[in-house]
Amino acid sequence: MSPDKRPVRRAVIVAARRTAVCPRGGALAHLQADELAAPVLRQLLADADLAPDAIDQVLLGNALYGGGNPARLAALRAGLPASVPAMTIDTQCCSGLDAILQGARMIESGAAECVLAGGAESFSRAPIRMHRPETAEGRPVAYDRPSFAPPPFADPDLTEAAACLADRRGVTQEAQADFAVTSHRKADAAMPAIGKRLVRPDAAAPERDGFTRPLTRKTVLRAPVLAGDADTGLNAATIACEADGAAAVLILSAAAWAKRGGGPCLNIRQGVSIGGDPADPALVPIKAARNLLHDQGVPVGQLSAVELMEAYAVQAQVTMAELELDPARVNRLGGALARGHPIGASGAILVVQLFQALGSQESAAESDERLGLALIAAAGGLGTAMLFERTVSKGG
Repeated sequence: MSPDKRPVRRAVIVAARRTAVCPRGGALAHLQADELAAPVLRQLLADADLAPDAIDQVLLGNALYGGGNPARLAALRAGLPASVPAMTIDTQCCSGLDAILQGARMIESGAAECVLAGGAESFSRAPIRMHRPETAEGRPVAYDRPSFAPPPFADPDLTEAAACLADRRGVTQEAQADFAVTSHRKADAAMPAIGKRLVRPDAAAPERDGFTRPLTRKTVLRAPVLAGDADTGLNAATIACEADGAAAVLILSAAAWAKRGGGPCLNIRQGVSIGGDPADPALVPIKAARNLLHDQGVPVGQLSAVELMEAYAVQAQVTMAELELDPARVNRLGGALARGHPIGASGAILVVQLFQALGSQESAAESDERLGLALIAAAGGLGTAMLFERTVSKGG
């Protein structure tokens, strides 16, 4: 059969899980990234009643580790056979969503039938980074982050870049504070529902996200400005905190899911990863979303739910304004400002949240097929967007 006449293979998400997200040094600080991810992978197999040897590939995003392939460690800890390959993906904040996108593409291409994909990060246990000296007499030099773009490209501190964006767009401290308050309010209200998707890595792990709390504008504005000026500056409440956590999904081919009896699933319509100006990384996902929605012929108004990464309040606010997103449909279960930012896991958490948000729409007046968008930016000028469709696969 010629390549252009091969049947189209669809990839569907049939299960989605995550750990709680806890601030750096908090309730998950004793666990490595792979220790956070392993129980999530095990639970996904249990959810779908799949044997470990049914998995063809494990893909996990991770941004802070200095090697060692955490995906492989997590797969072995989860009890998967040693014959199952595992790959760690590092596109910084996009890593978890990119892992899911690559898993879907493996299935669509026929390279796999069943993939575990997601992300894991432990800010608390990440290695201390140092540059080796150039000479025998030199000393190692510690650094907080690597370079995300080489000269002559700009490589700004991400918080400073977000502060510049707030200044250019005139997004006031008060507006950012209101956005943060709303994020926490949504997350707090949704906590019982969110808890149904959480996996506890051990007995010491919490049963809810550790950072979510009641906030007021007054409380947020008391925090000192960390970047920018008094009018549009960013503070600790309008920047997602460094955090620990893991999230993953189980992706099958639609045919394989139907053979197993089918049922509710999240059809992966399409995804796109693009590059943009490293000096303005927050704006790159806007183009990614526009390209994706145009390619799929989906107007913004048809989206039932949008999971948009809130690394910074201003980043999310500008993205929502540019894409004309309905605030009521964005981060309905709360966003990263309310839970934290475990970098390599954050993109995968968006999909877990979307899986739940779309599945919770039970009104008889709504279609059985509902559309959702996941959207995230990354250092170095990267952006990833994925479009999903909630549907019911009929068993064979």
